[in-house]
Amino acid sequence: MNPASSKLGQFLAMSRGSILPLATLLLVVFLVLPVPAMVLDIGFIFNIMISLAVLMVALNVTKPLDFSSFPTVLLFATLLRLGLNVASTRVVLVHGHEGGAAAGHVIEAFGSLLIGGDYVVGIFVFAILMIINLVVITKGAGRVSEVSARFTLDAMPGKQMAIDADLNAGLMTPEEAKARRAEVATEADFYGSMDGASKFVKGDAVAGVLILVVNIVGGIILGMASHGLGIAEAASNYTMLAIGDALVAQVPALLLSIAAASIVTRVNSAQDLPGQISGQFAIAKAWTPVAVILGIMGVLPGMPHLIILPAAAAAGFIAWKLSRPKPPVVENVAPAAPENPNAIEWEDVSDGAMLGIDVGFGLVPLVDERRDAPLMRRVTGIRKQISKELGFVIPLVRIKDDMALPANSYRITIGGTIVAEDEIWPDDLLALDSGDIDTPIEGRACKDPTFGMDAVWISADKRAEAIVAGYTVVDAATVMATHLNQMVRLNAAQLFGMDETKKLLETLKENSPQLVEGLTPQPLSLFTISAVCRELLREGVPLKDFRRICSAMVEAAAEGTTVAQIVEGVRQRIGSIIIQSLVPVNLPLPVVTLDAELETLLAQSLRVAGDAAFPIEPGLAQRILGAIEQAARPLMLEQRNYALVTSPQARKPLADLLRPRFPDTPVLSFRELPDDKPVEVVATVGGQAGYRTPQAEHSFSRG
Repeated sequence: MNPASSKLGQFLAMSRGSILPLATLLLVVFLVLPVPAMVLDIGFIFNIMISLAVLMVALNVTKPLDFSSFPTVLLFATLLRLGLNVASTRVVLVHGHEGGAAAGHVIEAFGSLLIGGDYVVGIFVFAILMIINLVVITKGAGRVSEVSARFTLDAMPGKQMAIDADLNAGLMTPEEAKARRAEVATEADFYGSMDGASKFVKGDAVAGVLILVVNIVGGIILGMASHGLGIAEAASNYTMLAIGDALVAQVPALLLSIAAASIVTRVNSAQDLPGQISGQFAIAKAWTPVAVILGIMGVLPGMPHLIILPAAAAAGFIAWKLSRPKPPVVENVAPAAPENPNAIEWEDVSDGAMLGIDVGFGLVPLVDERRDAPLMRRVTGIRKQISKELGFVIPLVRIKDDMALPANSYRITIGGTIVAEDEIWPDDLLALDSGDIDTPIEGRACKDPTFGMDAVWISADKRAEAIVAGYTVVDAATVMATHLNQMVRLNAAQLFGMDETKKLLETLKENSPQLVEGLTPQPLSLFTISAVCRELLREGVPLKDFRRICSAMVEAAAEGTTVAQIVEGVRQRIGSIIIQSLVPVNLPLPVVTLDAELETLLAQSLRVAGDAAFPIEPGLAQRILGAIEQAARPLMLEQRNYALVTSPQARKPLADLLRPRFPDTPVLSFRELPDDKPVEVVATVGGQAGYRTPQAEHSFSRG
């Protein structure tokens, strides 16, 4: 790079920040100090240049927010023009008796050339410009600004809710949501500022009238009293200069008013204003009637044929040109390199989707947008609901067809691993046996994919018959969506990783920065926090109250160093969060306990096993599973939520033991039960694989 050009660029970059302070200082100079006529000429030309630049920028932005500094620019441009008016008023009143060039050549040119040297004409021209600016443009732009500001502020809550909904549904990232919220806030600030800035333009127009009157009246009085001029000579000299001064100020004021009106009347578009207008006028059907009407007017007697007929011909040519089919646009695309049949790309290995559904060709109508895509709508609702319950955004579900699958089969994958598969019939309905069926209905017998209940696939015309018979009837899309819902809940830990952990911490940091700083990177790393959260999700603990969970992590980290120890410490501190998903706050918690003999056997087995992967002796494990199944069967038939309560040492091994067979049965330790939570022991599992149920409800000691 040329050293001279580099220094010039550095100078321009440094001087960019000093433009506004220098302009403010210049304004003060114009307001306070007397300036020569040459400086006034430079100031007036600079004012016109700035007004033209503002107008061009306003016409070429694609949306109003692209010129968000316009209200401030309008303020300073108006103040600069008023400062020039004050300086010119001082010069006109002091030197007006010397002739037309006393106030500078710019004022002289506007006073003589534009109005032909007749100040009466100048007054009328100025009055017309004032009417156009004040009554038409400024008043209309002010009304549009007021309405736009009101509507924008009223729409802000709805826009914020829409952003939150899209964020919860996974349609945008937290960064995109943050940027969108900032854009909404900027939009509200912009239209609110424009509502106030329109008053600047109106006040400037009124000030122009007052300055004109002051210059004329004051000039005539000074000319007669101080300089001995006759009333006619004084009126001629001072009125000509006053009119020229007013017109010099009114032209840039009119340009700024047009710029303000074009900004507030804009509609967001991908094109600038000229492109938007020209594109919308490029309609042949609009120009054809114009050509016909002008042609009829042109042949009427007395009309200026030489003017109207060429205009009609021009309109007809435009209509003909627009009606012609446009040639296809051929882009010069470089020829693609021949594919190597032996090359393997990353896309061939994996599509990167964490959550996916593969469907056979017979289930494609469920995701076809032409048929309203019933499965897609349900999947979106499921993601939104689960995200709210678990406390983090469930990733997007990739749905694709797989020709290798049978026609009516589907497969649910998480992280590329198949977690469930079944088959449904898209045109039929699934009738679920509620257990109280009097008259079985004929159909295709099967098992409900989600819960394994007895069910029957029936045709749509048997829906009413099935409902009367006592069946619960659902459509195929709901069956698949419910199955997906269950799989996502059971495998939520696989969907949570370090990226999700970082996003949760960043969100928490906005409201609780000290908590996050006290948690990571010390005493817990991002990896450890992620592992603890995954373990909590694996055991059915949601991350919705992430602040409380992080507070519990800080406390638990002081007592244990391993992930298992931290998890147990966190669980003991958030027991109320775990329990609130099982029973209402005002009802006791149904629990199943182990009797003293079984607790003793279990404790001995854990001591002998040490750190073994399967610490419970196999025979004892089978007896425990059988006993718990017998004890819990009455509760399961009653569809009652319950929890198995044991010692803190045995909680984790028992939870791992029960999870494959009883995934919905939470295992709690004594220390996880809040002191103020009433407990109802509904069953006690004995040590010899038997069980006994209490004769009456009683409280449970958590000592």
